[in-house]
Amino acid sequence: MRFHTPKTFEQAATIAAGASGLTRFLAGGTDVLVQLRAAIVTPDDLIDLKHIPGVKDISRTAEGGWRIGIAVSGAELGRHTGVCADWPGVVEGMQLVGSTQVQGRATLVGNLCNGSPAADSVPGMMAAGAMVSVIGPQGSRAVAVEDIPAGPSRTTLLPGEVITAIVLPPRGAHGGDAYLRFIPRTEMDIAVVGVAVNLRRDGARITEARIALGAVGPKVMLAPAAAQAIMGTTLDEAALAALSAAAIAASTPISDKRGTATFRKDIVGVLVQRAARIAYARAEGASA
Repeated sequence: MRFHTPKTFEQAATIAAGASGLTRFLAGGTDVLVQLRAAIVTPDDLIDLKHIPGVKDISRTAEGGWRIGIAVSGAELGRHTGVCADWPGVVEGMQLVGSTQVQGRATLVGNLCNGSPAADSVPGMMAAGAMVSVIGPQGSRAVAVEDIPAGPSRTTLLPGEVITAIVLPPRGAHGGDAYLRFIPRTEMDIAVVGVAVNLRRDGARITEARIALGAVGPKVMLAPAAAQAIMGTTLDEAALAALSAAAIAASTPISDKRGTATFRKDIVGVLVQRAARIAYARAEGASA
């Protein structure tokens, strides 16, 4: 195995593009190192990104959003008052990844690129409309988070491409988001269902909404019909019922040892209502 410590993302992309075997990137390492120790994966090239300047930074964008470095841990994200105030749902999802010890290393980018349909941080990013900055052999590009997952353990990133940062949009006035999941245990488990809701209000009426579902399909996905079900409403009982039905209809879960497909559909219908209520309440107190 060849171990690389590039000092720029351009160098990292060049190394990855020139690699002929299995390549893995190291940011937090909570997935890669476990796979190495268990002999599940033995990469030919392991590229450590932590030596690149800025990978641990969180900064404001010119538009008023947030740029989050690829090596920012869940613990560091949870201590950032600005991101927590603007996007509590994103932080909630990330803080459910693993244990306290894992939180000291796990990253948003690692959770995204692992490609798990049950990834806890990805629904919140999707619902927020987050983007990732990508660099590769063909240059730089911006990609919506919802366009990254391709299926279990797969992404749409091209050979040699590496994510350089996650960008959350400006929160704006009267917006709120939330993430909820169901697990069989009280903690330290993988989501059986995960739901993120992001919305904006004009008075009592919802004017914008994005809803993302996890662990109920081959990848984390947006549910536009569910978002449309609450648009223009005051989140009354009829709207909540329509929301639940739309989320259930968008779900295509499997049955496994952690839950049947029918059980997952029932749970997604319940969780999406709860998350919507939380996001709606947060939006009431939000200001520009």
